[in-house]
Amino acid sequence: MVKPIERRSFLKSSAGVVATAAVGTGSAAGLLSRADANDTIRAGVVGLRGRGRSHIKGFAGLPKVEVAALCDVDENIMAERNSDLEKLTGRKARTYTDMRRLLEAKDIDVVGFATPNHWHALGGIWACQAGKDAYVEKPCSHNVWEGRKLVEAARRYGRIVQHGTQSRSSAGVREGVRKLREGAIGDVYMAKGLCYKWRNTIGRTPEEPAPDGVHYDLWLGPAPQRPYSRNRFHYNWHWHWDYGNGDIGNQGVHEMDMARWGLGVGLPTRVQSSGGHYMFDDDQETPNCQLATFEYPDQKKQLVFEVRHWITNHEAGLGKGESNEVGVLFFGSEGYMVMQGGKGYRTYLGRKREPGPTRMEGGNNFANFIEAVRSRRTEDLNAEIEEGHLSSALCHLANMAYRAGRTLDFDPETETVQGDNEASAMLTRDYRAPFVVPETV
Repeated sequence: MVKPIERRSFLKSSAGVVATAAVGTGSAAGLLSRADANDTIRAGVVGLRGRGRSHIKGFAGLPKVEVAALCDVDENIMAERNSDLEKLTGRKARTYTDMRRLLEAKDIDVVGFATPNHWHALGGIWACQAGKDAYVEKPCSHNVWEGRKLVEAARRYGRIVQHGTQSRSSAGVREGVRKLREGAIGDVYMAKGLCYKWRNTIGRTPEEPAPDGVHYDLWLGPAPQRPYSRNRFHYNWHWHWDYGNGDIGNQGVHEMDMARWGLGVGLPTRVQSSGGHYMFDDDQETPNCQLATFEYPDQKKQLVFEVRHWITNHEAGLGKGESNEVGVLFFGSEGYMVMQGGKGYRTYLGRKREPGPTRMEGGNNFANFIEAVRSRRTEDLNAEIEEGHLSSALCHLANMAYRAGRTLDFDPETETVQGDNEASAMLTRDYRAPFVVPETV
């Protein structure tokens, strides 16, 4: 196993790179000198099993972008992905098991993070401190506090940071939001996000030694020390509080982002959430049935979100038979809109629900990120990290209210829970040294 280095040592080693970055987000000096509009941008990808494959293909498929470095704590997965990369591009990448070593590489310009959720914010912060631009998968944080710290790091070091809610780059979804702003369904007062997925039981798995080639301490990172178990590792980590955020923070963050975007709201003043792990006797800790409500009394708007595993209804017309039902319904004074992530929207107008404007067309969030890396303009990003933080924070607040078992009063300006010490403690976590999100980035 690669021996962990202390944060002080890491920051010292990257100080020369960080010092060259402009603090202002609109300055060309904020980009590493290699990656100007005429040069190839060299990308690293961290976390390769799931979304990491999309990062590799997304970057490799863009002109003048080279996937030059791969990082994963599972050497078996990394070998597979490097072989796939060679077949795709004709060349392999350098490999690392410790992301800190990749971030020390001065020839790497941008880094894509597709790790488990509990690593997203810290990895993104380290990238900013090392002078790299970053594409951080959804949700960009494991809790509210560290998400804000990631935003602060992007601002302080003048970095371009994109969030992995790729529907923001969908031409159809972007047009749908414009139609809502233009009054296509009248005054919009409510959004309902749906995340109904056919997820079977994960069963139970024993604690056992980590497989050969797995650097388990690096995988745990900021999370508490616990023995290895297959149900807390590949993919099923989503259903454990130490690493994941349940389906509302997994698939659901896409729909949460569209719902918040379409309503034109930020963080709420009141949050309620109920549900439970009603189906299957297994290792899952997070709910497989959850209903959350976010209130915006000053704007006279409400956001409702529902997660349901296994049996689904198709009231939104988003799925058929055994397919998933995933999307957002917007309700207005003159009709309603059905929005499907990455695809587009349909509208139904009046009491007779006459078909209105519609468009189904996707987009490329990776291409948008690279365009902004070249322009050095955060405003060119479709899914800029602060938008990602706000949408991720809604998922975290829903889980906090669920776990506390009561309604939370929230101050969106200070991002704090009011009058509830137990719930306030869930705004952050106890970090395992040396994998600590710093108070001051």
